[in-house]
Amino acid sequence: MRTALISDLHLGAVRGADVARRADALDRLAEALAPAERIVLLGDLLEMRERALAELLDLTRPFFERLAEPASGRRVTLVPGNHDHALAEPWLARERLAGRELAPENEWPVEAGERDGAAGRIASWLPGAEVTLAYPGLWVRPDVYATHGHYLDLHLTVPRLESIAASAMGRITGRGTDCRSAAGYEAVLAPLYAFYAGLAQGASTAALERGGTMSRSVWSRATGDGAVARILLGRITIPGAVAALNRLGLGPFNPELSGEELRRAGLLAMGRVAGVLAPGAEHVLFAHTHRPGPLEGDEEAEWTTLSGTRLWNTGSWYSEPTLMAQRAERSPYWPGTVAWVEETGPPRIDNALRGYAAAGAPSA
Repeated sequence: MRTALISDLHLGAVRGADVARRADALDRLAEALAPAERIVLLGDLLEMRERALAELLDLTRPFFERLAEPASGRRVTLVPGNHDHALAEPWLARERLAGRELAPENEWPVEAGERDGAAGRIASWLPGAEVTLAYPGLWVRPDVYATHGHYLDLHLTVPRLESIAASAMGRITGRGTDCRSAAGYEAVLAPLYAFYAGLAQGASTAALERGGTMSRSVWSRATGDGAVARILLGRITIPGAVAALNRLGLGPFNPELSGEELRRAGLLAMGRVAGVLAPGAEHVLFAHTHRPGPLEGDEEAEWTTLSGTRLWNTGSWYSEPTLMAQRAERSPYWPGTVAWVEETGPPRIDNALRGYAAAGAPSA
């Protein structure tokens, strides 16, 4: 079955960086997905940390109504990530009530309407599609596993806010960062995701538009917008602050905050997650870091785990000018990635927004 995977659309992001909601970019996406026999939305589809749910769904409805055409007659699978983890909550609650431990692969049918929460509302806007929800991942093919990849934050040595918070949550829960199962990762990280999503329900959208993401807003308020916030949230991390985090037992973190280091560290961290969720897989697709690959010029060894699994990243549809800098369309962070898994052969990475200059800047 020819499967198209897209990720990190962050629909509803307050600063207009969600490229796929722009009509011309959405047309390109619909055209790119037309040959697919199955569509997998591999996490962070909705930006559920920055808007109240009703507002978010109203805002993003036109996207799904446009997607309904290429999705008609196909299976559309939602795979929640860290920013839209709440999509999975109805099913995770049922698993807890049944006393079942979360397995690496789960796929449930989504009923259109209100019963299945926000996912059910999305299904009602895709009337011709068979909508399912998978969490934390699914086998796309017997040798190909796919997951959003947010569990890697527990192993990431780059001191991004999400990885610092994940490490802190490992200490708070008493479980640490050495998780050995999907249920173990979920026990550490789910409370963090619920906290951010819950805050968004009462947050001021105007305040978020001034301050950025909910994660950044929380830390800025908690530290009084002082030096700690600037150190931890800035583009440059002071080595002394990283050393302090390591002394507190929240590391080990490396003070380098470059795109190259994020790619390298992210791949090493994802290799650990792949070994837990999909041991023996020939290929593992993930998202989360917004950097697609492997791309031409990437070292094959970096994208291969010690056990021989080949890693593939599905990139994003989110505009990040600070990461693209002066390289614009030549940047590996250029949005518009579509990953393909065919009946046989390795996955393939394409981009549907080449030549679309507006992808490089948030909308007004």
